[in-house]
Amino acid sequence: MGNREDLMAGAKRCLYEKGYGRTTARDIATASGVSLAAIGYHFGSKEALLNAALIEATGEWGGALAAVVAGAASVSDDPEERFVAVWDGVKQTFVEHRGLWAAQFEAIVQVEHAPELKQALAETQKEGRLGLAALFQGLAEVPDTEEELARGMFYQALLAGMALQWMAAPEQAPTGRDFLRGLRLVGGAVLKPATT
Repeated sequence: MGNREDLMAGAKRCLYEKGYGRTTARDIATASGVSLAAIGYHFGSKEALLNAALIEATGEWGGALAAVVAGAASVSDDPEERFVAVWDGVKQTFVEHRGLWAAQFEAIVQVEHAPELKQALAETQKEGRLGLAALFQGLAEVPDTEEELARGMFYQALLAGMALQWMAAPEQAPTGRDFLRGLRLVGGAVLKPATT
C-alpha cells in the first residue's frame, strides 16, 4: 500500500478502537506507520482524513449488510420471515462493527462544531438512502425518485434507531420479530385499508 492507503487503514483502525473525537493525528500516524506530515500532504487535515475514513468504513459495513440481506433471501419465501431474518442479521453486524457505530454516533454529535464533517455526511446522505432502498429490495440500484428516497429514509431510520438501542443496552435491543410486530401495529394504525 502507499502512504495514502496506509493512512486510511490506520484512521479506520483508530475509529474502531478509539472513536472519532479521541483519535489524534499521532494515533493515526502510529497506526499507519506513516509520518504526521503525510496526513496534511494527502488529506489536508486529520479531520478530513477521519471523515473520509468514517465514510469508507461505513461503506464497508454496507458490504456486511448486503451479505445479511442476501442471506435472508434464502431463509424463506415468506416476506415476513425474510424481514425478521434481515433485522436479526443486522443486529449481529452491530456486534462485529461496534466501534464503527460508536464512532458514527460520536461524529454526529460533533457536526454542529465541525462544518467539514457536516458537509461530508450530508454529501453521502442521498447516496446512502438510495443504496439502502436498492439493497432491501434485492436490486443492484434504484432510480433517484422521491419514492425510493422515502424507502431509503425509512430503512435508514430503522437502522439508526436499532443501532442506538443496541449501543445503549444490547440485551434490550429489538429483534427482527419485535420490528415486524411494531410494523404491523403502526401500519395498522396509520395506513388506510386498500380500496378495490
